[in-house]
Amino acid sequence: MENATSAGQPYGVAPGHESAVSAVSWAAVFAGAVIAAALSLALFAGGSGLGFLSVSPWGGEGMSAPAVGISIIAWMLFTQIVAYGIGGYVAGRLRTKWVDAHGDEVYFRDTAHGFLVWALSAVVSAALLGSALATLASGAAKAGASVVAGAGAAVTATAAAGAGGGGMDHASDYLTDVLLRSDRPDAAGDKAATRAEVGRIVAISLARGEMAPADRDYVAKVIAAQTGTDPAAAQQRVDQTIQNAKKAADDAKQKAREAADQARKAAAAFALWGFASMLIGAFVASLCATWGGRRRDTLHKRM
Repeated sequence: MENATSAGQPYGVAPGHESAVSAVSWAAVFAGAVIAAALSLALFAGGSGLGFLSVSPWGGEGMSAPAVGISIIAWMLFTQIVAYGIGGYVAGRLRTKWVDAHGDEVYFRDTAHGFLVWALSAVVSAALLGSALATLASGAAKAGASVVAGAGAAVTATAAAGAGGGGMDHASDYLTDVLLRSDRPDAAGDKAATRAEVGRIVAISLARGEMAPADRDYVAKVIAAQTGTDPAAAQQRVDQTIQNAKKAADDAKQKAREAADQARKAAAAFALWGFASMLIGAFVASLCATWGGRRRDTLHKRM
């Protein structure tokens, strides 16, 4: 008796009729997805432990940063291959036998089952690990950007700390100093108060990016009165100090920008390798599902 029509109908199915039973073995797909998700979580935990053991806060010990990055990528690929390979194979072995399907159709269905295992497991893994990975990926870039934004503020805060003030109180003290400023600073006055006043002027000047001419003249007079130097030398000392402070702030901002750029590139590379590893996982799950399904059908024929 012929089991297929000339029009390419499935074996055992009359023309114009279709089986009411779904070709998807959801129980097998779910089992494979759970196994893949569990293995991914276990391998992720193991990789994290090995990663912590391979790095060290002490200089000259542990793996270098490039080596750590390569190891993370290699372990991520290994996790995808092992977890989804086993999950897809299990789904192929557990699915029901399609007795009325053509060999090509069986191969397609097994491939689809493996892909479903990957998709379902990816959703479960994303629910468990996606938030943490996203935080790690974006945290590096945000940290670099925050350093850029706070580089200038850090210099200002240092000067403010030396002056004993900060924030709005610091600005208020500066305005008060301007109102009570004398044209002839007394060298025999309170040196601690004078020192704090000069510190506030320097901090405000660094925050603004330049020192006002009136502030520069006043600070030069204070320096001349306190140190006994001539006004020209005191003025040169002020200009040189402000220039050095601005150069230090610019260098800090440049280093922060470089660190932020490196963090951005590292985050982009991590995301791209993560995308590639997921594609590899989908391929491995689909391929191993066909192997498992073929093995299951071969053993069934021998019975």
